[in-house]
Amino acid sequence: MQDLEIYIRDLESSAVSDWLANHLDEIELADNALGNQAVKGTAWYRGHRVRVSLYPGAGGKRFTSLILEGEDLPWDSDLDCARSAWRAMDTEIRCSPGDWKEGEPVEDERWWRLDQRGEQLAVWN
Repeated sequence: MQDLEIYIRDLESSAVSDWLANHLDEIELADNALGNQAVKGTAWYRGHRVRVSLYPGAGGKRFTSLILEGEDLPWDSDLDCARSAWRAMDTEIRCSPGDWKEGEPVEDERWWRLDQRGEQLAVWN
């Protein structure tokens, strides 16, 4: 199973489902009700189920973590996913620089930051 994770700054209501609707089929995600609680949903991609999870307040109060999990996903890496999200939502997107797994230290605490200045490796804070 693949998983992708990106962090979206100042996420606007329904922005994730609007973006994902262009890449996934039959998306069911109530991100219009996104507050301080996690939001979970499902979608399909090439006949495979995709779990979609949003976690507000991740990586600081202004970021929402988006996790996509499935056998097949539209993007090959967190960075590819982040690039697509940035083009669609025009807000800062961050992701890990490699094959980071929960509980492991992030290499040099650097993350990809995509915003109007471009793509760059930066320290989170």
